[in-house]
Amino acid sequence: MSSSSASDPLPPDLARYGWDEGWQTAFAPFAAQGLIPGRVARVDRGLCDVVTPLGTIRADTALVTPHDPVRIVCTGDWAAVAQGAAEIGHQVRSLLPRRTAVIRSGASRRSEGQVLAANVDTVVIAVSLAVEPDLGRVERFLALAWESGAAPLLVLTKADLATDAELIREDMERIAPRVPVHVVSAAEGEGLDGLRAAIGAGTVLVGQSGVGKSTLANALVGVDAMDVRAIGLDGKGRHTTTTRELLPLPGGRGVLIDTPGLRGVGVIDAAVGLHQVFADIEELAARCRFADCRHDGEPDCAVQQALDDGELSYRRLESHRKLQRENRRMAARTDARVRAEMRRVWKERGRLARAKGNHRE
Repeated sequence: MSSSSASDPLPPDLARYGWDEGWQTAFAPFAAQGLIPGRVARVDRGLCDVVTPLGTIRADTALVTPHDPVRIVCTGDWAAVAQGAAEIGHQVRSLLPRRTAVIRSGASRRSEGQVLAANVDTVVIAVSLAVEPDLGRVERFLALAWESGAAPLLVLTKADLATDAELIREDMERIAPRVPVHVVSAAEGEGLDGLRAAIGAGTVLVGQSGVGKSTLANALVGVDAMDVRAIGLDGKGRHTTTTRELLPLPGGRGVLIDTPGLRGVGVIDAAVGLHQVFADIEELAARCRFADCRHDGEPDCAVQQALDDGELSYRRLESHRKLQRENRRMAARTDARVRAEMRRVWKERGRLARAKGNHRE
């Protein structure tokens, strides 16, 4: 097989999956080694399906499975693949550097993360209108999306089952400044044209189980690509998507990655994402008299004033505090500087508590 260079024409069958001149340039050293490019469409127990100029092939990932879970081969990755003989099989030799990565903390709440999707430019957060939305959970998904480097987009699904869809849209717009909010009904086709126009060339669907992600994926892809099963009267899923899959959108407009429902959404090293989600609170905090204001009775506190005026809800402020604490805990497990700062804060609080106790005596 002859090697290709960055100046060679783009493989047309990969272009519809997002291959561009930037990827071609990054791949040039691997092309010189006789490897072929491909995009990971599915990962399953040490093997993955990779879309290549030769078609979709099954490849072993053992050579690039590191100890760091964040570097494990993931759906959406661009890979350098070695073609193997029948007895050896194809092998993924390396991954190209990711442009974006959607990462949540592991289910065990340890410091390592889990990559949900790679190299996407839009993170569609699906929220069902069939049940009362959990605003705090939505804020977690938003932090996840902003931190990835991609742009978040909120989709309120099952509009045909809700009578207060516009009121919920207003709630979402309040907690998601600068994030587009779409109301759709995949079953009736409502709002899909606007959503198709809004998503990027690489899109990942995330959300809880049963919110209608797989039905939405089917509608966007145009075929019954995902296994959609019955949803109970309580609005909860009975188990639909079981793995992350990359699907081409019609007309060569890009790709869509559907993901299994997420029960928990932990943040990990998400300072940038939290800043984006709670930009309104941080802008208020910047106007407080004291730089270290805790917004709990201090004079000239802009956050407290916004609470009193009804411009800011106590729920949103508490959600901000909770996620900041969680993010600091996760960061402290991997960053010695953060751990040292947290110890200093704990010691200072202990000193103040002891001083108050002595004063009472």
